[in-house]
Amino acid sequence: MLDPIEYEGIRLRPIGKAAMRQRWRSLVFLHFPADPAEIQALLPSGLQIDTFPDASGAERAWIGLVPFRMEGVTPRGVPEIPGIHAFPETNVRTYVNRDGRNPGVWFFSLEAANTLACRVARRFFHLPYHEATMSVVESPGSVEYRSKRRSGGCYCDVDATVGQALAQPIPGSLEFFLVERYLLYSVRGNQCFTGRVFHKPYSVQSANVTLLRENLVAAAGIQPKQFVHTLYSPGVEVEVFRLRPEA
Repeated sequence: MLDPIEYEGIRLRPIGKAAMRQRWRSLVFLHFPADPAEIQALLPSGLQIDTFPDASGAERAWIGLVPFRMEGVTPRGVPEIPGIHAFPETNVRTYVNRDGRNPGVWFFSLEAANTLACRVARRFFHLPYHEATMSVVESPGSVEYRSKRRSGGCYCDVDATVGQALAQPIPGSLEFFLVERYLLYSVRGNQCFTGRVFHKPYSVQSANVTLLRENLVAAAGIQPKQFVHTLYSPGVEVEVFRLRPEA
C-alpha cells in the first residue's frame, strides 16, 4: 500500500484496503479556462465548481482533456490478465468541491478501448464510460493518441512532443490544482458518491501539442476553446478505493 499523502494541508489516508490497482502511463494534460457559471450549470446538484485564476487574474473553471494509457487494471488480489488489463483511455473533466471542501474531479466523459472495463466502471463507479477504438504510439520525445467512439461519432486525435522535466507541482500553483486530485465524484439517481485514489505526486514535463482534432469537449455540452496549458507525465502507480455514498 502506498504511504498517505498530503493534499492542500489535509493528510489523506486510505480507507480500508484498495479495491483495485492500476498504472496510469504517458499522460498529456490539456486545459483551458471557462466561465464558472457555464460549467456550474452542467454539474449535478450538490457539487460546486472549483476555480483558479487565469492569466488575467479572473477566477475560472478549468476544462481538461487527458489522453493516456492504463496498465495493470486488476481487482485486488487478482493477477494481470493479458489482453484485458491494459488499454488507452481519454477523459473530459472539470474540478469541483462540496461546500468548499473535498476538492475532486467531475468527469463529463471517459473513453476506453476495453468493453469489460467500460461496463464495470459504468456499473460499479457510475462513471460515463464509452467504448472506443483507440491507440497510443510512443516514440522518444513524442506521443500520439487516436480515439474514435464506437457509437455517436466522437473522436480525439492528439500528437504531442515531450520536453524537459519540470519542478514537482506545489500547492497553490495552477499545475497542482490541475493534476493533483485524489477524489472523484459520480452520481446515480439523486445520490452522490465519492471514490478515492492514491498515488505518489506526479512528476511532470513540458509538452507541446502538434496536432489536435477532437469533438469530445463539445459533445459534453461545453463551448470549445483553445487549450492554453499542457503538461506531460510519464505516469504513476495507483490504488483505487470503493465508492462511498455522500451524506
